[in-house]
Amino acid sequence: MNDWSGDIQAVLRSLGRKAVIAARAASAVFDDDPFEVLCYGGFGSRQRAWLHGRVVEKRDLTSTAGDSTLRNVLNTWRRADSDPLRFADVKIEHLGRTVTVRADDEGYFGGWIEPAKEPSDNEWQEYHVTLESPVPSETGPVKGSGDILMPAATARFGIISDIDDTVIQSRVSSFIRAARTVMLGNARTRLPFPGVAAFYRALREGASGDEKNPVFYVSSSPWNIYDVISDFLDIQKIPKGPLLLRDWDIDLNALSSSRHFDHKGVAIRNIMQLYPAMPFILIGDSSQHDPEIYRHIVEEFPNRVMAIYIRDVTLNPERSTSIRKLADEILAARSTLVLAEDTLGAARHAAAQGWIDSDSLPEIGEEKRADEGSNDSKVAAPV
Repeated sequence: MNDWSGDIQAVLRSLGRKAVIAARAASAVFDDDPFEVLCYGGFGSRQRAWLHGRVVEKRDLTSTAGDSTLRNVLNTWRRADSDPLRFADVKIEHLGRTVTVRADDEGYFGGWIEPAKEPSDNEWQEYHVTLESPVPSETGPVKGSGDILMPAATARFGIISDIDDTVIQSRVSSFIRAARTVMLGNARTRLPFPGVAAFYRALREGASGDEKNPVFYVSSSPWNIYDVISDFLDIQKIPKGPLLLRDWDIDLNALSSSRHFDHKGVAIRNIMQLYPAMPFILIGDSSQHDPEIYRHIVEEFPNRVMAIYIRDVTLNPERSTSIRKLADEILAARSTLVLAEDTLGAARHAAAQGWIDSDSLPEIGEEKRADEGSNDSKVAAPV
């Protein structure tokens, strides 16, 4: 497996964190461009909810299937070069509770909030954010709103899934190929792994067809491309769920494997601790450290992990052997790791366990063939 993070460490090191923060601060003071409040999807219970957002210079990002390579590159640059409003004060309102918090030096705000009143029966509950200060005198209130997932009472289990090379073909094992995929494409040109949408819909629906099992997406992708991933899920009809991404910023360790390990582990723990009575299925791939991260989760939460599905995207004999050794350890801990080359293999296992309706297997197989271009039921997306 290639460790390409070292290839750009020197570039990041030459920038210097303090210099970049100072430049952004000056830009925020003298720039007259309007700001916007980005509210990301959160998750919660009747006792508390986790939410996250950011205040940045308004970007006016739009994309279409026919966007040129240049347009995609420019949009990627706008996302990466977002000018944050440092240390902004924002007011958050959720289910009768109002709190004011201060954003960090990258404009990010969020955390846990305790509702003051009972939520409705809706699976998604709204929260609202208002920029309190600073507020440009020539503009009106700067506001945003987002959704918080509160699992339905019918849910039998939850699904926690990686995104890159699990749901979306990202090629993260190669820096050059991953960068090309991100920079030259958009939500309408990114490709799903064959059959993943139908499989995730089957997991959400469960064996009875109406369980409404919640899906959570945990990824080391940066918050800067939140809109791309969210739009991708919607376009591909993949079940909606909170996206737990991370701030790459300009930290010299931002792309390191340890940061990847820590970020995903913390995010998964937060989810499982919030829903202590809910078992989970974990889904990932072999390109990074998903099997190792999930192994730790099995240890920390005994009898809470129903199964781990790992997509074998590296096709590396040594890596496959190491994952199979992990599978033996996970089996001893009374869970299961399935290393599958495609979505259908994982789906067949889930059907055999009674977690999805076996009648969904033909649809998953048909969509897999459509995503692979084996029939004409889907329009092939450009590479």
